[in-house]
Amino acid sequence: MAKGVFIDRGGSRFEATELARGPWDPNAQHGGAPAALLMRAFEQLPAESDELLIARVTYELLRPVPLGELGVEAEVVRPGRRVQLLEGAVRTPNGAEAVRARALRVRRADLDGARSTEVAPPPPGPETGEERPPAFTAPSSPTFFPGAIEIRFVAGGFGGGPATGWFRLKAPLVEGEEPSPLQRLAAAADFGNGISTVLHWDEHLFINPDLTVYLDREPVGEWIGLEAQTTIARDGIGTAESQLYDRRGRVGRASQALLIAPRA
Repeated sequence: MAKGVFIDRGGSRFEATELARGPWDPNAQHGGAPAALLMRAFEQLPAESDELLIARVTYELLRPVPLGELGVEAEVVRPGRRVQLLEGAVRTPNGAEAVRARALRVRRADLDGARSTEVAPPPPGPETGEERPPAFTAPSSPTFFPGAIEIRFVAGGFGGGPATGWFRLKAPLVEGEEPSPLQRLAAAADFGNGISTVLHWDEHLFINPDLTVYLDREPVGEWIGLEAQTTIARDGIGTAESQLYDRRGRVGRASQALLIAPRA
């Protein structure tokens, strides 16, 4: 098995290993893998100040992201001392955009503790949780979960409605590197629809063509908690919403629009 989800081939080129594979297509990645890789690219962009923090990232998953060779690009498109706009993309070998992302970096708030909002406490920790087998029939193995990421549920599970779980990358995002807490959060945030689905994996698709993450602060540590819920409107579309935690408390939230369709 590969030692990392991606291998850095130099010159903004990466190789997506089998650990990036998602549950729907044996040749396509799980959304959490490119989301984390683009978060890494945003983190490496120069900032005007150490006081600028990533406050929001929106990913548009334009087409299935293949395994194998990929190009990753990121740039500051609007510099500033208080707000910066970043853009990035993951491209296939022929140059087609597979994922487009935009991020905002915002100056850290300068408030005394008496004026700040109390942070919501985290769910019970991962040491109290349970590992559960996937509810889906994977088209091939290994896959991003459980090959590269582990989940410990403290409420609910795969399917059946709202669920709460703790996520930890157990393989490096990029071979030879320790993933940052922000990269760990991006990898986990795409799982909201997967753990809280109300549909059967083998009977329906519920694929998210987007992911937006809002951050209250930078996460810390290896574990990221998701408290997720899926809603499907009659004659409408699906959405999944997740509260995000580290072991200190709430970190932010994530939202996904869902393509709902019966399997062929």
